[in-house]
Amino acid sequence: MMRIGHGFDVHRLVPERDLVLGGVNIPYELGLLGHSDADVLLHAVCDAVLGSLGLGDIGRYFPDTDPTYRGVDSLILLDHVIGLAKNREYVVGNLDVTVVAQRPKLAPYVEEMVANLARACKVTADRINIKATTTEELGYTGRGEGISAHAVVLMIKA
Repeated sequence: MMRIGHGFDVHRLVPERDLVLGGVNIPYELGLLGHSDADVLLHAVCDAVLGSLGLGDIGRYFPDTDPTYRGVDSLILLDHVIGLAKNREYVVGNLDVTVVAQRPKLAPYVEEMVANLARACKVTADRINIKATTTEELGYTGRGEGISAHAVVLMIKA
């Protein structure tokens, strides 16, 4: 049995916040605003996994009204989501993520992001793909107002 899920997330860029993507702290003058660490990449992955199993979305499990999750490392959230999948006897078959950001350049950090996701998803790195793109200065990402991410996951019965 195979199941496919898609996830999307977006957060606004603001001063005085760390920029965390794929569990990697990226040096940049702006960071993502959110209740947790606002890691849009990991939030999109969580939503993709949850969606593939018909389990709703990240807000159902980690509401922004719960102080428990204020500033939390999103790798912890993904670990919980992967645990939910394991309880249903599903594992990640493969995961494909696209991060949309005009700046900063993300290529130097992709390998570390892949390693983080592979570890969190309990799979080998060859099952994880991360791409970064711009919007050619169009829209909110092009103007540097925010960063978004899309994730598609294939979950397979273990």
